[in-house]
Formats: sequence, C-alpha cells, structure tokens
Amino acid sequence: MDAEFSALEDKVGALARLCQQLRSDNHTLRQQLLALQQENQQLKGKVDGAKERVAAILSRLPEDEA
Repeated sequence: MDAEFSALEDKVGALARLCQQLRSDNHTLRQQLLALQQENQQLKGKVDGAKERVAAILSRLPEDEA
C-alpha cells in the first residue's frame, strides 16, 4: 500500500512539474506572439508607405501613347 501511495505521489509530482513547465512555455510563447504581432504591424506600415511612394512615382510618369 505504501508503495502505491509513493508511486502515486511521484506521478502527481511529475504532473505538477509538467503543468508548471507548460505554464512557463505558454507565457514565453505569448510574449513571442506579442512581439511578432508588433513587428508585423511595423512591417505592414512600411509596406503601406512603400505602396504610397510607388503610387506617387507612377502617377508622375508620362503615359505611353500607343
């Protein structure tokens, strides 16, 4: 009986450690996600700015008269 309780105690301890590790991993992943979302927003802004500059340049080019 003591061996069964000891084995169960070990399994519960392992489960608790696993839960703590998963919480830590989840926290890290959430931080990475936030950083990547912010970087994505910055890159979208740069792309939008580049689109506007290209459109402005194209609007100044003379049109071909074929």
